[in-house]
Amino acid sequence: MTELQVGNVVTGIYKTGKYIGEITEVRPQHYLVRVLAVAKHPMQGDLHHPKDADVLMFHERKALSYREQTNVPKQMVKPFEGEVPDYQESLKEALEKMKKELTEANSEWAEMSIRALKSLERDYKI
Repeated sequence: MTELQVGNVVTGIYKTGKYIGEITEVRPQHYLVRVLAVAKHPMQGDLHHPKDADVLMFHERKALSYREQTNVPKQMVKPFEGEVPDYQESLKEALEKMKKELTEANSEWAEMSIRALKSLERDYKI
Protein backbone atom coordinates (compact mmCIF):
# COMPACT_ATOMS: atom_id res chain seq x y z
CA MET A 1 0.00 0.00 0.00
CA THR A 2 1.33 3.44 -0.85
CA GLU A 3 1.96 5.83 2.02
CA LEU A 4 -0.69 8.52 2.39
CA GLN A 5 0.55 12.12 2.32
CA VAL A 6 -0.05 15.37 4.21
CA GLY A 7 -3.15 16.98 2.71
CA ASN A 8 -4.87 13.68 1.80
CA VAL A 9 -8.51 13.47 2.88
CA VAL A 10 -9.10 10.20 4.73
CA THR A 11 -11.38 8.27 7.05
CA GLY A 12 -9.88 7.27 10.35
CA ILE A 13 -11.11 5.18 13.25
CA TYR A 14 -10.26 6.62 16.66
CA LYS A 15 -11.38 4.57 19.67
CA THR A 16 -14.93 3.63 18.60
CA GLY A 17 -15.68 6.67 16.42
CA LYS A 18 -15.02 7.08 12.70
CA TYR A 19 -14.08 10.44 11.25
CA ILE A 20 -13.37 12.13 7.93
CA GLY A 21 -10.34 14.35 8.11
CA GLU A 22 -7.16 15.64 6.55
CA ILE A 23 -3.69 14.30 7.26
CA THR A 24 -1.56 17.09 8.74
CA GLU A 25 1.51 15.02 9.63
CA VAL A 26 2.93 11.58 8.83
CA ARG A 27 4.50 9.85 11.84
CA PRO A 28 6.21 6.44 12.08
CA GLN A 29 3.15 4.52 13.36
CA HIS A 30 0.36 7.11 13.03
CA TYR A 31 -1.11 9.84 10.88
CA LEU A 32 -2.01 13.10 12.60
CA VAL A 33 -5.53 13.74 11.31
CA ARG A 34 -7.50 17.01 11.53
CA VAL A 35 -11.20 16.16 11.95
CA LEU A 36 -13.53 17.61 9.30
CA ALA A 37 -16.66 15.43 9.79
CA VAL A 38 -18.07 12.56 11.87
CA ALA A 39 -18.80 9.30 10.00
CA LYS A 40 -19.75 7.25 13.11
CA HIS A 41 -20.33 8.56 16.63
CA PRO A 42 -18.27 6.86 19.38
CA MET A 43 -20.01 4.15 21.40
CA GLN A 44 -21.01 5.01 24.95
CA GLY A 45 -19.94 3.16 28.08
CA ASP A 46 -16.75 1.39 29.07
CA LEU A 47 -14.38 0.74 26.15
CA HIS A 48 -13.01 -2.36 27.91
CA HIS A 49 -16.50 -3.84 28.40
CA PRO A 50 -18.39 -2.87 25.23
CA LYS A 51 -22.19 -3.10 25.35
CA ASP A 52 -22.11 -3.87 29.09
CA ALA A 53 -24.34 -1.79 31.37
CA ASP A 54 -23.02 -3.37 34.57
CA VAL A 55 -19.73 -1.47 34.77
CA LEU A 56 -18.10 0.62 37.48
CA MET A 57 -18.37 3.82 35.43
CA PHE A 58 -20.52 4.28 32.33
CA HIS A 59 -18.61 6.81 30.23
CA GLU A 60 -20.20 9.51 28.13
CA ARG A 61 -18.04 9.61 24.99
CA LYS A 62 -17.98 12.78 22.91
CA ALA A 63 -17.13 12.87 19.23
CA LEU A 64 -13.89 14.64 18.37
CA SER A 65 -14.43 18.35 17.67
CA TYR A 66 -14.26 20.12 14.33
CA ARG A 67 -10.59 20.65 13.35
CA GLU A 68 -9.39 18.75 16.45
CA GLN A 69 -6.24 16.78 15.64
CA THR A 70 -5.64 13.23 16.75
CA ASN A 71 -3.12 10.45 16.16
CA VAL A 72 -4.71 7.59 14.25
CA PRO A 73 -2.82 4.30 13.80
CA LYS A 74 -1.85 3.94 10.13
CA GLN A 75 -3.83 0.70 9.70
CA MET A 76 -7.01 2.56 10.78
CA VAL A 77 -6.71 5.20 8.04
CA LYS A 78 -8.12 4.83 4.51
CA PRO A 79 -8.39 7.30 1.61
CA PHE A 80 -11.75 9.12 1.46
CA GLU A 81 -13.52 9.63 -1.86
CA GLY A 82 -16.29 12.15 -2.33
CA GLU A 83 -17.57 15.36 -0.85
CA VAL A 84 -16.67 16.07 2.79
CA PRO A 85 -19.94 16.75 4.63
CA ASP A 86 -20.48 19.72 6.94
CA TYR A 87 -19.18 18.84 10.44
CA GLN A 88 -22.33 19.84 12.36
CA GLU A 89 -24.62 18.01 9.88
CA SER A 90 -22.43 14.90 9.96
CA LEU A 91 -22.43 14.92 13.78
CA LYS A 92 -26.23 15.20 13.85
CA GLU A 93 -26.64 12.34 11.33
CA ALA A 94 -24.15 10.11 13.20
CA LEU A 95 -26.05 10.72 16.46
CA GLU A 96 -29.43 9.96 14.88
CA LYS A 97 -28.11 6.75 13.30
CA MET A 98 -26.62 5.57 16.60
CA LYS A 99 -29.82 6.39 18.55
CA LYS A 100 -31.89 4.42 16.00
CA GLU A 101 -29.57 1.39 16.30
CA LEU A 102 -29.65 1.62 20.11
CA THR A 103 -33.46 1.82 20.16
CA GLU A 104 -33.56 -1.40 18.13
CA ALA A 105 -31.00 -3.07 20.45
CA ASN A 106 -33.45 -2.82 23.35
CA SER A 107 -31.04 -3.53 26.23
CA GLU A 108 -30.05 -1.83 29.48
CA TRP A 109 -26.73 -0.79 27.88
CA ALA A 110 -28.63 0.70 24.91
CA GLU A 111 -30.93 2.68 27.23
CA MET A 112 -27.95 4.05 29.18
CA SER A 113 -26.25 4.92 25.88
CA ILE A 114 -29.32 6.79 24.62
CA ARG A 115 -29.40 8.85 27.86
CA ALA A 116 -25.71 9.66 27.41
CA LEU A 117 -26.27 10.67 23.77
CA LYS A 118 -29.20 12.94 24.73
CA SER A 119 -26.92 14.65 27.24
CA LEU A 120 -24.24 15.03 24.56
CA GLU A 121 -26.78 16.54 22.13
CA ARG A 122 -27.27 19.39 24.62
CA ASP A 123 -23.48 19.85 24.81
CA TYR A 124 -23.25 19.80 21.01
CA LYS A 125 -26.19 22.29 20.82
CA ILE A 126 -28.03 20.13 18.27
